[in-house]
Amino acid sequence: MSHIIRRIGASPRARGSVSGQNCPDIFELSDGSFAVIGTDATAKLDAELPPDASRGNYERIVIVTRETLVRAKADIPDS
Repeated sequence: MSHIIRRIGASPRARGSVSGQNCPDIFELSDGSFAVIGTDATAKLDAELPPDASRGNYERIVIVTRETLVRAKADIPDS
């Protein structure tokens, strides 16, 4: 099982969260995958997936803010 190696991008507190809780976040895992904390939007967006996209029953569509992803960009490896 993979484990968290590091945060990708700025922490919620650095992005302006006063409490630092309940905020989107992105983490790099030991196997090279990424874990995302975001708002579950599966029920809302599932029917809007394009025809060439699919989602397994065990997968969820999550939303992270633009700021979260933009601030993570510099920390995402090119390969």
